[in-house]
Amino acid sequence: MTKIKSTTVVAIRHNGEVVIGADGQATLGNTIAKSSVKKLRILQGGKIVTGFAGSTADAFTLLDKFEEKLGAFGNNMKRSAVELAKEWRTDRMLSKLEAMMIVADKDDILIISGNGDVIEPDLNIASIGSGSMYAQSAARAMKQFAPHMTAEEMVRESLNIAADICIYTNHNLVIERVTG
Repeated sequence: MTKIKSTTVVAIRHNGEVVIGADGQATLGNTIAKSSVKKLRILQGGKIVTGFAGSTADAFTLLDKFEEKLGAFGNNMKRSAVELAKEWRTDRMLSKLEAMMIVADKDDILIISGNGDVIEPDLNIASIGSGSMYAQSAARAMKQFAPHMTAEEMVRESLNIAADICIYTNHNLVIERVTG
């Protein structure tokens, strides 16, 4: 899978709720360009929430394509993700895009990459971006040792831990809940 240096996005399903969050830092090389970027998008009135890491323009192109796929495949998120990954990998223009996505609905959390990957993560924890392994490790520990926490608390704390370690991740968090 492509390694994206630029952000942290994490999604967690826990105790019947699905929550996704991202930090707000945008970097240009080794400089912070903006500290309050919104890297999450709510689709279908909150039934699907997406998060992206990588080039913003590339991510918006992919989000538009994903919405097209949702329309074409009856709002079936999993099928739309697979069709997007196939097109992303084989289309001459799309194959040059440098981004990754997490998409989540009430039933599934998926990671989509330009390599043709559509991954259903283990333990209902998905993470992408430069701080993803820090956030994922923290989330796994919380699921195991602090199951009383809510999914939102786990996402928030995972992102804060990643922000404490990863220079491409900050503490300006945006967190959304899947609602349907």
